[in-house]
Order: sequence, then C-alpha cells, then structure tokens
Amino acid sequence: MVDGKPARPETRIQQDAVIQIVTQKEMEKRTSPSKENRTFDVPLPDILANGAGIIVFNKPAGLASHGPKSLDTLVKAHYTNTSLSFRSGPLHRLDRPTSGAIAFSENLAGARLFSELLRERRIAKTYLAIVEGLINTSPHEELLWHDMLLRDKIAKKTFVATAKNAGRSIATEKTAETMIRVIASCDRYSFIEAKIATGRTHQIRAQAAAHGYPLAGDIKYGGRAILSAKPYISSFFLHAWKIEFDRDIDGLPRLICAPPPEPFLAQVHSIFGDTPTMQISKILP
Repeated sequence: MVDGKPARPETRIQQDAVIQIVTQKEMEKRTSPSKENRTFDVPLPDILANGAGIIVFNKPAGLASHGPKSLDTLVKAHYTNTSLSFRSGPLHRLDRPTSGAIAFSENLAGARLFSELLRERRIAKTYLAIVEGLINTSPHEELLWHDMLLRDKIAKKTFVATAKNAGRSIATEKTAETMIRVIASCDRYSFIEAKIATGRTHQIRAQAAAHGYPLAGDIKYGGRAILSAKPYISSFFLHAWKIEFDRDIDGLPRLICAPPPEPFLAQVHSIFGDTPTMQISKILP
C-alpha cells in the first residue's frame, strides 16, 4: 500500500510517501467472508444475466440489497475477490420488500460501465406494482409523473416537494420522472407498469402516494394493508421487472427480464384475473 492506496507494479513512489506492507494473513482476513456472513445460510438468487463485468440477480422480496445478512453479503461470499482494490457490490438499490432485477459489479470495469450508463440515463428500469385506486386512462396511454423529491434522512422517508414541507431539515431537491402505464384496473386497485428515468430513493413509492395512488400495503406511504392471496414476505407489491440498455453491450442482452415471484402473480390474478398475468408472461424470456 502506498499512501493508503493499493500499489501496482507501475506505481511511482514519491518522496515522503507512506508505504504499508500487507501480510498474506491480513489479505485473507480482508477478502474472506466475516463470521456473520459465513453463518448467513441463504441460497444465492437466480442469475438473470452475467457479462461485461456485471451480474444481474432476481432478488426475492424480504432480502435486503446491502448491509448485514443481505444480497451483498451473499455475493461477496460466493464471488471471493482477492484484490484489495476492488470488491463486488450492488450498482443500484432495491428496498427490502421489493423483488426483482438488481445489478452487481463483478469487476471494476463493470462498475464503471454501469455507473456511466446510469449517469447518462442510458439504462431504463421498469417496475410492476399494485396501487390503490382506479387510474382512469385509455388503452396504451402513458402518464408522466414529474416531481421534485426531498429525502428525510432521519425519518428515512422521501417526500414530493410542497410548500408544507419546504422547511424540513432534509436533503436538496432532486428531480424524479416516472412514466406510468395501466395494465389492469378495478374499483379499488390498479396494476401498473412504472418506468423510471431517474433513480431516487423510494421514488415510485413517494410519487405514487403523492399522486393519490399509494402502493397497496405500503403503510409507510399511506397505503392500507392488503390481504395476500398467498403467503408473501413483502408488505407491498413492487417488482423490478426489466432492465434495458439503449445500446448493445458485449456479453449482455439489451433487455433483461426478472420473472415476478409466484405469490406476486397470485395476488395480481386474485384481483384482476387472467389477462394481466398473461400479458406479463409474453414478455418474459
């Protein structure tokens, strides 16, 4: 290590540089799973795609993306990397109750590529959700939700900016854009496709609530508890359905689809019937 950073054969040592020798034992300690991780006995979720230094998993509802006993824990345990300069990690986040497609870096090149594509808005992410209320739209019509969001880090909640919450001691306003298409609806609920152009924390949950259609079961954002057709570990019904790149990437398909979990589809079927589940199955690989 030179000045706290990993050294390479081509690294030039400057005058007064601090050189640190890392033993093999210390290297193994840093790169091997912790005791807590080793005892976290959960199978690795299905891999949807793997290429260009990027791995896309189909995360189950109830499993955190990062932190102790998370998908990040599982990935680090299964993909041991002996490099001290890089460790695999999530390239974006999904809430614990949200299922579906989530990308992880396999190497530094993959992390840089995905981050660049996100920054340039060249990755489209589409979700499926059950929301409260009847959204009246004509067939194939799309609605654009464009809002400014505020993140309350203390309450761990996101708000659409209004005059009422302008005085909150929270983060800077950030633009959020979500395109909504109604797949099916009834008197009490709508089954929607939500395509996000931005990736703000709790974006869909906050915007849906602010527009009068909170996610069914999302009590934190004003939704009411929903009786699940089959036992489901999530409190609300939100699934990261598709990740789509706007150009060809060597080793990855342009469209990556995550099959929704069976209890999610069972709930959709119990409320809306066969039609929406049939529409979803046509898109899946």
